[in-house]
Amino acid sequence: MNNSQKQVALITGGGSGIGRVTALVLAQKGIRVVLGNRRKELGEETVNLIRDAGGEAVFQQTDVSKAADVKALMEKAVETFGRIDFAFNNAGVGAASLLAEQNEEDFDYLFSVNVKGVWLSMKYEIQQMLKQGHGIIVNNISVHGFRTIFPGVSIYTATKHAVLALTKAAAFEYAKYGIRVNGIAPGPIETDMLKASADTIGGIETWSNMLPMKRIGKPEEVANSVLWLFSDAASFINGHILAIDGGFLAQ
Repeated sequence: MNNSQKQVALITGGGSGIGRVTALVLAQKGIRVVLGNRRKELGEETVNLIRDAGGEAVFQQTDVSKAADVKALMEKAVETFGRIDFAFNNAGVGAASLLAEQNEEDFDYLFSVNVKGVWLSMKYEIQQMLKQGHGIIVNNISVHGFRTIFPGVSIYTATKHAVLALTKAAAFEYAKYGIRVNGIAPGPIETDMLKASADTIGGIETWSNMLPMKRIGKPEEVANSVLWLFSDAASFINGHILAIDGGFLAQ
C-alpha cells in the first residue's frame, strides 16, 4: 500500500481514554490519524505514542464547541493527508448533580461540547466526505443516550439523547452520497472519566454489579468496535447505535 492509498481517520477527544486507545488501535492497522483535543499536552502525547510505534499522526488543538477550531481540524486533515475516510467524534464532558441543583452554565457547557461539538464535527466532516464521495462517521453516544441510569446526570443524559438523534438524522440524509453514520453506546469503560463519576454512585464495584457480565469494559473493546464499524464488514450498517455495555441495556 503506497502512501496515497492509506486511509485517514479523524478523532476528537483523542488525548485520553477511549479516544487515545482508539487512535492507537487504528494506527496499528496502518491508518493515518488526525487528532483533535482541547488539552494540547495530552493530544501531543497520543501522537507521540503513535509515532513511536511506527504510525503516522498529526495533532491540532481543538475545542469542539468552537466552529473555527473544528474547521481548522478538518483543514489540517485535508492539508496533511488529502482526505478524511473515517471520523470518530468522541469528545465529550460530564457533570454530576441533580437537575434542580445545576445552573445555566452547566447546561450551556454540556450542550456546547456534547451536542454542538458533534454537530460541528459532522458538518465539516460531511462537507469533505461529499467531495470524496465516501466516508464513515462514528459518534460516541454512551448508554446514557438510551435511558437515565442513575440520579445526577440529567443534563448529560439529555445531551446524549440529542447526539443519538443527530446520528440517525445524518445517517438518513447522507447515505445516498456514500456516507455511513453510526454511533456507539459504551457502558462503563475503564477510564479516568468513569473513575471520577463512579464516586457519585459508590465506586467502580457498583457499576460492575449493575452489569450482567459483572465487570466493566476495557477501552480496547470499544476501539475494536469502532474499527469494525469503519471496516467493509459493516458496509450495510447505517444509522445503528452499537451498545458496548456487557449486556446492560438488555436488562
